[in-house]
Amino acid sequence: MMTSMPDNEIPLSRPDITELEERMVMSTLRSGRLSIGPMVEQFETLVATRAGCTTGVAVNSGTSGLHLALQALGIGPGDEVITTPFSFVASANCILFVGGTPVFVDICPKTLNMDPAKVEAAITRRTKAIIAVETFGNPEYMQQYASIAARYEIPLIEDCCEALGTRYKGRDCGHFGRVGVFGFYPNKQITTGEGGMIVTDDLRLAEMCRSLRNQGRPLGFVMPGSPMESAAGGQSAGSWLRHERVGYNYRLSEINAALGVAQMQRLDSIIEKRQSVARMYLERMGTNSDLIMPTVDPEAFMSWFVFVVRLAPSYTIEERDRIIRGMRGHDVGAADYFPCIHLQPFYQEQFGFRAGMFPIAESVSQRTIALPFYNSLTRNEVDLVAQTLELMLKRENIRRD
Repeated sequence: MMTSMPDNEIPLSRPDITELEERMVMSTLRSGRLSIGPMVEQFETLVATRAGCTTGVAVNSGTSGLHLALQALGIGPGDEVITTPFSFVASANCILFVGGTPVFVDICPKTLNMDPAKVEAAITRRTKAIIAVETFGNPEYMQQYASIAARYEIPLIEDCCEALGTRYKGRDCGHFGRVGVFGFYPNKQITTGEGGMIVTDDLRLAEMCRSLRNQGRPLGFVMPGSPMESAAGGQSAGSWLRHERVGYNYRLSEINAALGVAQMQRLDSIIEKRQSVARMYLERMGTNSDLIMPTVDPEAFMSWFVFVVRLAPSYTIEERDRIIRGMRGHDVGAADYFPCIHLQPFYQEQFGFRAGMFPIAESVSQRTIALPFYNSLTRNEVDLVAQTLELMLKRENIRRD
C-alpha cells in the first residue's frame, strides 16, 4: 500500500515535466499512432544530432541499448569486455547477456572513471571491446580510452547513459566510441519514463540494432504506413512476419518518444538549471573538510546527472550508512551510489570476485552519498540538505568521542 509523502520532503530526484510534454504526449495519443511512428524518428534525430552522431536507434532502456550494441558488434561467449566495477550494474550485466566475460579494472580516485593505464594493462587476445562509463556524467579519460581502443583495434562502447549534453574538449559525449548509449530513466537529464538511445556513425551497426530491437526483422525493414515508407520509395526489406535473426522487443513507444522530443527541445534550459544547482552545492559545502566534492576537469562542460559527495577517508561504511538513514529520517533524500558491481552477490558467486580486488573502487563506494538533485531544487532547499548532512556528520563525530 502506498503512503503519502510528507509535504516538506526533499526527494532524491524529481522529473521536470511541463505543459509542453503534456501537450505532445496527448497529441500522440490522439494521433492513433502509438508505435513505430514519426515521434520515434524525430527523437532519434534530435539525440543523435546533439551527440554529434550520424544516426540514433531508440530503445526501451539504456540497458537494452548496451545489450544490442554488444550483440551487433558480434561479442559472444569466450569474449572479454573491459569495464568498470564502479557503476550501475547494467553496464556489466549487458556483457553477460551476450555470454561474454566482464573484466573489471580499478578506477581513478579523482574522476571515478577507469584508470586508463589499468585498462590497457588488462587487454589480452580475448579482449573484444571496452565499455567506458562516464561515471556520474564525468567525461574525463574518454579520449584516452578511444586511443587505447584504436591502438588495439577493438571497439569502444561509450556508456553515456549519465552524460547527455556533456562535452569534453569540444567533443560531445556519445561520440567518443564506435557506439554510444544514452539512458532516459526519470532521474536522468531528460526522461522518457523508460527509454534509451544508441548513437553511432556506423550505419551498418545502426541497421543491425534496428533489426535486433524489432524482433529480428530484416535489415532495412520499413513499417507499412510509416513516414519512412515514403523515404524508401514504398519498398520494404521484408514482411512484418519475416524474422532473419533472433531479436527482441526493445522498441520505444511513440508515447515515450513524444515525451523525449519535448524534453530535448528544452535540453539547454534543463542543463542550465542543473548546473545552477551543482554550483549551489559546491558553494555551500565546498570547504567542508569532512566531504570530498565532485571534481570536474576545466575542459569539461557538465550537464550534471547527480550530485554525489564522498566522506573523508576516516569515515567507515557503517558511519556512512547511519548518515544516510539519519538524512532520510529528516525527510531529505540520500543514497549510497554506487555499490561495487563485483561485490554484488551474483558476481561473487558466479565469478569468485571478493573484497580487496579493486581497492580504490571499494573505498570510494563505501563513502559515497548521493544528495537530492533535480532542476527545481531551490537555494533554501540546498541549504537545508547541507544543514541536515552537517548535523549527521556532527552526530558521527560525537559517537567517536
